[in-house]
Amino acid sequence: MPTAISEKISIQVSLSGYSFTLRPSGRRSPWLSPESIFSSKELSRPYDSVEISLLTPKCTLVPLNFFDPEKGRSALAEVSELAPEDKVSYVEIPSVGAALVYSLSIGETLSGVLSRMVLLRDGSQAPVLPELYYLILAIEERKEYNRILASFRDGHLFLVIAQGRTLRLANVFDAPDFTTAEYFIFLSMKSLQLNPEVSTISFRTPVTAEEEISLCRYFKAVELI
Repeated sequence: MPTAISEKISIQVSLSGYSFTLRPSGRRSPWLSPESIFSSKELSRPYDSVEISLLTPKCTLVPLNFFDPEKGRSALAEVSELAPEDKVSYVEIPSVGAALVYSLSIGETLSGVLSRMVLLRDGSQAPVLPELYYLILAIEERKEYNRILASFRDGHLFLVIAQGRTLRLANVFDAPDFTTAEYFIFLSMKSLQLNPEVSTISFRTPVTAEEEISLCRYFKAVELI
C-alpha cells in the first residue's frame, strides 16, 4: 500500500491576525483577520504536524554556555519592556548553541484559540512558540551559503542571517512600515559585509506584490517559505 502523505500546517499569528501555509501542497493564505478563523475549513481538521508561531518582539538569544534558566527573566528584561504579569519562558536551540528566552504576552488571544482549534491527529495541542524560533530553525532548510530569513508584520521586522550553518544575526527591529524594514535589512547586511545582489531573501510572512518588487531591485531573488 502507498505511504500516506504527511500533512502539516504552519500558522503565524500577530496582533492584527494570522496567515497559514499547508504542506506538502505549499498553499499559502494571505494575512487574514481574526474573525475568519471559524469559517476557515483549513483550521477545522487535524494534521500530522502543527506549528503555531507568535510574532512576539519580546525575545532574546542567550548562549547555552552562559544561560541560567533562573535568570531568564532578567536577561529578557534587558532588551524588552516586561510587565510584572508577563510570563517568561525559554526554548533551547542546540543547532546554534543558544536558548531563546521569550514572552508570549503581547496582548493578543488568537494564538491560544488556534492552539485549541488546530489539533494534531492524536488530539493533542501544539505549543505556541516565537516566530524568531522558527526563523532560526529554517536556517537548516536553506541551501544557499548566505541565508537571509525574515518576517514582517504589525511594526516589527524579525530578521535572521546566517552564513553556512553559522548564525550571524537574530534580532527584532521596530519598523512601522516596510520601507523602514528594508532599511534594517540592508543595514544588517552591510554590517556583515554581505552583498544583496548575490543573495536570496526568504520571508515566512506574506509579502505584497509591491514589497516583492521593491526587494527584487536589490536582491537576487525573493522567496516565500
